[in-house]
Amino acid sequence: MNQELFLYSFLAQFPLLKKSYTAKIMVVAFLGTHVPLLSLIFNVVTSNSYSWEMAMQVLLNALLATLAGTAATLAVLRYLLAPVILTHTALEDYLQTKKLPELPRQFTDEAGTLMADTSQTLHKLDELIHHISNYDNLTGLPNRDLFCDRLNQNVSQSQNPQQLIAVLSLAIDDFTAISHGLEHETSNHLLRAVAQRLTNCMAKTDILGRLSQDEFAIAHIDIFSFEKVISLTSILQSTLAKPFFIDGQHIHITASIGITISDLGDRNSVDLLLQQAHIALYQAKQQGSSQYQFYSPEINAQLQERLALENELHGALERGEMVIYYQPLIDLHTRQITGMEALLRWQHPTRGLVSPAKFIPIAEHNGLIIPIGEWVLRTACAQNRAWQVAGLPPIRMSVNLSARQFEQLNLVELVKQILEKTGLQTSYLELEVTESSLISDIEHSVKTLKKLRELGIWLALDDFGTGYSSLNYLKRFPVNMLKIDRSFVQDVTSNSDSAAVTDAIIALAKSLQLKITAEGVETEEQLEYLQKCGCQEGQGFYFGIPAPTDRITEILKQNSPQRQQIAA
Repeated sequence: MNQELFLYSFLAQFPLLKKSYTAKIMVVAFLGTHVPLLSLIFNVVTSNSYSWEMAMQVLLNALLATLAGTAATLAVLRYLLAPVILTHTALEDYLQTKKLPELPRQFTDEAGTLMADTSQTLHKLDELIHHISNYDNLTGLPNRDLFCDRLNQNVSQSQNPQQLIAVLSLAIDDFTAISHGLEHETSNHLLRAVAQRLTNCMAKTDILGRLSQDEFAIAHIDIFSFEKVISLTSILQSTLAKPFFIDGQHIHITASIGITISDLGDRNSVDLLLQQAHIALYQAKQQGSSQYQFYSPEINAQLQERLALENELHGALERGEMVIYYQPLIDLHTRQITGMEALLRWQHPTRGLVSPAKFIPIAEHNGLIIPIGEWVLRTACAQNRAWQVAGLPPIRMSVNLSARQFEQLNLVELVKQILEKTGLQTSYLELEVTESSLISDIEHSVKTLKKLRELGIWLALDDFGTGYSSLNYLKRFPVNMLKIDRSFVQDVTSNSDSAAVTDAIIALAKSLQLKITAEGVETEEQLEYLQKCGCQEGQGFYFGIPAPTDRITEILKQNSPQRQQIAA
């Protein structure tokens, strides 16, 4: 190839010829026609056959004729070079403006083939770029941009501003966990199969697109009622609930859907409709699997508050905004304080005291519960030891462990280090875990609980009766205590079902030789009922509300057989 381009490369070294292929052709043509002819004329003229005047006249005439012929030749060559020049111009226009060329395709020589092939290649390239830019490469569905374009076209072309449109955002429940259990290619096959099933559910005017890994968008045009949208939602969910047979295995999935409805007279942008549908989808997922939720401004306000809280939660621990309140655990027979439960509170600089129900789920979700939980455990142990050093009666300190904390591989070692550093004996620490946090990995849970129990730590199963409540599991878990959830204690004297559950839990605990603590004791009647059933310990507003350290310290100093109350 270098040999073929030798002359081309040589001419390209000259500044005047470097950027013009036409100029190179012209120079070669000029030299090719003039050098031989001028050499011949020079030989004739310099011979002795002509006089000097005649030689000059012959030379001038020959030169003029040569120049005229060369000019005509170069002009013809210029036109013959038109295919190459037009092809170059077409390529430049496409690169700069994306304008497709209209080059002729009827010629069959080399230059004609160059034009035809270039035109065909650019058209195919443009189609490929369009497809890559507008379609999802896995499922072949329109991507977000094309989905929005098509929906915008429907909105702009509608003649009826009262026409309703529903935008649905659909996502596979817990897809991350599902995909982790599958081969990568199997996950891709599953997504393609989901896309195909959704396509089969679409009407001719509906628009379907894929927004992200497992999220799809559907625009349902010209709806007449909410019931029609709910019917479509049910069809979509039931269709996806049927098992998929992929790569030799059956795969079961569910889907949650967020819905927003708008009339075409509303000037909300398509992006805003998608955002609203996504917000509704997020709310649907919070309710569990296979749910649907309509968008409302209230939902948006809740999400905005959650996002704001999540942002502000970062660094709250370092800023000293986290505090611990303590609530007494009372012996129901002696009315003496036997322990304290450490309860986390967020003292926000502008919002005041933020409810744990608002920020703890956020911390669980983003992982901040790990450092916060460690701080709670360390602080509560140190405080209990400080009370003992001050000469107050020794009591148990009960600390809740979140599911994320319990999954930590170094949990036992961490607890051991905190106890050693704070100087608190293991028998004065109680760790509370929920059934749901143990059930995800039974073997790991049993192993961890046994190690904690071997240290001499008390272990309590919190909110018992609200989760799986399996006797088989309970027999395997080496816990010391069951805590009856407040939802049963709350109406134990007025609801026979709650009373029956409470009686059963207390009887079960006695048969397994476990201590029992009732949460949420608020009235004398509840207390008497629990005492009659043989419940040993209780906590709740009847005995005292959660209070800061200094208030609890005063109560401990005044601890006596009489019932203690903690002021708000």
